[in-house]
Amino acid sequence: MGTALVYHEDMTATRLLWDDPECEIERPERLTAALDRLRQRGLEQRCLLLSAREASEEELGLVHSPEYVSLVRETQVLGKEELQALSGQFDAICFHPSTFHCARLAAGAGLQLVDAVLTGAVQNGLALVRPPGHHSQRAAANGFCVFNNVAIAAAHAKQKHGLHRILVVDWDVHHGQGIQYLFEDDPSILYFSWHRYEHGRFWPFLRESDADAVGRGQGLGFTVNLPWNQVGMGNADYVAAFLHLLLPLAFEGQMQATPECFAHLTQLLQVLAGGRVCAVLEGGYHLESLAESVCMTVQTLLGDPAPPLSGSMVPCQSALESIQSARAAQAPHWKSLQLQDVTPVLMSPSILSPEERPPPLLPGGPVCKGAASAPSSLLDQPCLCPAPSVRTAVALTAPDITLVLPPDVIQQEGSALREETEAWARPHESLAREEALAALGKLLYLLDGMLDGQVNSGIAATPASAAAATLDVAIRRGLSHGAQRLLCVALGQLDRPPDLAHDGRSLWLNIRGKEAAALSMFHVSTPLPAMTGGFLSCILGLVLPLAYSFQPDLVLVALGPGHGLQGRHAALLAAMLRGLAGGRVLALLEEDSTPQLAGILARVLNGEAPPSLGASSVASPEDVRALMYLRGQLEPQWKMLQCHPHLVA
Repeated sequence: MGTALVYHEDMTATRLLWDDPECEIERPERLTAALDRLRQRGLEQRCLLLSAREASEEELGLVHSPEYVSLVRETQVLGKEELQALSGQFDAICFHPSTFHCARLAAGAGLQLVDAVLTGAVQNGLALVRPPGHHSQRAAANGFCVFNNVAIAAAHAKQKHGLHRILVVDWDVHHGQGIQYLFEDDPSILYFSWHRYEHGRFWPFLRESDADAVGRGQGLGFTVNLPWNQVGMGNADYVAAFLHLLLPLAFEGQMQATPECFAHLTQLLQVLAGGRVCAVLEGGYHLESLAESVCMTVQTLLGDPAPPLSGSMVPCQSALESIQSARAAQAPHWKSLQLQDVTPVLMSPSILSPEERPPPLLPGGPVCKGAASAPSSLLDQPCLCPAPSVRTAVALTAPDITLVLPPDVIQQEGSALREETEAWARPHESLAREEALAALGKLLYLLDGMLDGQVNSGIAATPASAAAATLDVAIRRGLSHGAQRLLCVALGQLDRPPDLAHDGRSLWLNIRGKEAAALSMFHVSTPLPAMTGGFLSCILGLVLPLAYSFQPDLVLVALGPGHGLQGRHAALLAAMLRGLAGGRVLALLEEDSTPQLAGILARVLNGEAPPSLGASSVASPEDVRALMYLRGQLEPQWKMLQCHPHLVA
């Protein structure tokens, strides 16, 4: 259905009319720099362009008081001195005669995007707006924000479209207290914010920005704050927060992140709500970093694979403390957290009395060890990977006439040379039969296209009797033809090849093993969880942390004999693994698999959202024990598995 880009050039009209160092960073170039970069990368041309409309005063009144709307309207006729005096009544606000028009356009852009997504005109989109909105409150401007664009859009989605569950993810260096205040007693809005906090010593200096602010009344548990107490949080910290905190809650009911991290986080969100994602620009005042991050977000919304993450994938101790504090605060309200150990860390300094608190931090604050470098140096690294000419290809020996594929997914006709195929098949007796040999030739041809950068992802089939041998050849071919680190997720009766080298270049993860076992840090087996909740816990708590720690450049997903995986579960697994290896994922199926399974995997690997998992459920006690056992065994080697800080005596 495509991706919308909502914008209006009039939103660049407001600018600072007097000297104010605090407000000068909120400037028109924030929009023009981002839009210019989208055009340079050819991304704007791939979107459905929508010209933002003004929100009506009735729509603004969904979250703002009539008196406040009237006050902002009156700024249109005020002189410079009057505007400056009025601005001084609020925190970090600089009104302009065009503020009312621009702010109505910003709010209207969010409304247009919601309407386009929820009516099916587009799958997702980005509203490129200013002024931002998440600090704005019912009757007060705050922190450059005039009208609360996202809150208005969420209220509109409830009122006009009848939505009952909306997730708002606020990834900004500052806490969006305006959204929190507006929805803190509303169980239909799950608000998640990560933000620089530093134990209350970073703007907006609010006690309610801490982890134990979880909502009130019927909204208890629907406000989720993840306060970062050190600067320098890197890619590993943000990904860990998604895997160990946000996504478990979402499925149940900014500081130093590089631009490519925005692509990964957006892609992880796209597995929710059928991929109906509305992104709205809030902050971001480093123009180069902002432009790159906007490009990464739009590129991912368009279905392009996320580029590899840079830096070490090891969360720092301060990040783990924040994640664990948030998990502990939310555990009473969420079953998915109650089943796991969420013991709180030591008392946060933010709840000490004033005389007990440490002195205010110097500018910059404490830095997380091992954090990424400054944004300017990060941007020296290219973030966008060359797009393969074919996003997804399907290589089947006898395509089923009932197989329905997206129009841009190709059915591969080619095959590897006969002599080459026979040479790879020779060590395996099960590959001697003609049908197995033909399937292997098609797989090798597809795999070579992926390794050469001509094809991004693919699906191949093999006879069930040759599944293990075909997978063995695929692993060896990948490692010998360019893949430096290969992740293999094997489901069903598939054993790790006995003579596969233990050299750290391959990570074997078997789901549907007989028992939970970590035979080495590169050889892990776990039973297939019986319940959907257990499957989700396995993916979020084991598979993805291992995968992001390993950082493969090729992913093999093999659905072997007796894999027992339903189509929607297989789709979710493929969709979430697609964030790895620049989207270079090869799925290996049995030839007698249903065409529906091949079709759904092709759509997901091509960038579509996976189907809903249905009603939520929790993991069984047996599945929880297996997961916690493996995490305990593997945490010392794979740091992304950690969601608890190490205790220091």
